[in-house]
Amino acid sequence: MAEQQSLSKDGIINIGKTLYNLRLVVARSGNLSCRVDKDNIFITATGASLGNLSEEEIIKVDLTDSQEIKNSRLTSEFPLHSAIYKNFTNNVVIHCHPTLTNAYFAAVPALKTLTFETKLSLGDIPVLEQDTPSITRLEPVIGALRTNNIVVLKNHGVVAVGKSFKDALYLVEELEEAVKLASVARLFDKNILDDLDVALKEDLTKNASDYPMFSKEHIQAIVELVNKDEFIAQKGKELDLTVQLAIKLNETGQAFKFNFEKGRIIRLDADADAPFVISAPKEIWEQVFLGKLDSFVAVTQGKMKLEGQLSQLSKWYVPFTRLFALFKQVRFS
Repeated sequence: MAEQQSLSKDGIINIGKTLYNLRLVVARSGNLSCRVDKDNIFITATGASLGNLSEEEIIKVDLTDSQEIKNSRLTSEFPLHSAIYKNFTNNVVIHCHPTLTNAYFAAVPALKTLTFETKLSLGDIPVLEQDTPSITRLEPVIGALRTNNIVVLKNHGVVAVGKSFKDALYLVEELEEAVKLASVARLFDKNILDDLDVALKEDLTKNASDYPMFSKEHIQAIVELVNKDEFIAQKGKELDLTVQLAIKLNETGQAFKFNFEKGRIIRLDADADAPFVISAPKEIWEQVFLGKLDSFVAVTQGKMKLEGQLSQLSKWYVPFTRLFALFKQVRFS
C-alpha cells in the first residue's frame, strides 16, 4: 500500500521536496516520473520546481498516444523517461543534478570506492559523455541502466531508477556521499588508492575457447580458474570460505552449485540445493559473465534474486568479488 501511495502525484510532490531539502536539486532543475499502469505515467512539467510542486505541474501521459506526447508542457527529458519505461519494469525515474556529483565527475573519470558500503550498493557507476543540454542520445543511457540502476551523465547530472522513489533516492544520496568521501580523503592524501580493488585491476586474459553460456563446460572452466587463483586461495583460508553457493538461470531453471572448502571449490553439482542461491534471467547473467555487472550490486538493486541472507554472504565479500571478476575471463557464446 505504501508503495502504491508513492506512485502518485502526492508521491512525486513528496520526493521533490525531499530532493530539494537535501540540496540534490535547486531552482527548476531536474524532473521526476512514476508509472501509473502499463501505458500511463505521471511526469513533472517543464519549468517546474521540484521543491515546490503543485498537482497541476504533474502531467499524466499515455505513452501509446502519439498526440498526447506532443504536449508542450512536457519536460525536454520526456523521451528519456519514456524510453526507460518501455525498456524496463521500473516504477520510477529520478533525473537530477547533484552539485558534488557533477563537480567530481567533471574532474575525475570514475568513482573511487573507499568503503565496502559504497562498493556493495553502487558498484561501478557508468559515466557517459553528455554534449547537449538535454539527453538526446538515449541508447547509451538505456544500455548503462542494464548494468546499474544509477548512471552519471558527465557535465549534466544523474539518472536513477527503481521500484520506488525511496530506492532511487537512496542511490542518488549514496553517490553524493561517496564522491564527498573521496574528495575529503584526497585532502589527506592526494595519491590515495582504492585498496579494495587492487586485486581486480589486473589485466585479465580470456581463455581461447568459447562455451555455451551456463553450460557445464562454461561453469567448469570458471571453477578451474577459481581454483588456480592465489588471491581467492589466500582470502579463502583467512576467512574460512566454506559454504555452498548456487547460481541459477531463470528461463530454464538450470543451476550449478559451488561447494567451497576454505576458498577452494572441491565439487561442482548441477542443482540449487544450497543455503545461498543467486538467480537471474539470461540477459542479466550475460552482463555478469561479461564483467559489466557486479553480482553483489545486482542483488542489492534487485536485478538478481538472492535466496539466503546477504549479510551472511557478505563476510566473504572480498573473495567472492574476485570470483565474479574471474567470470569474464571465460568466453561464452
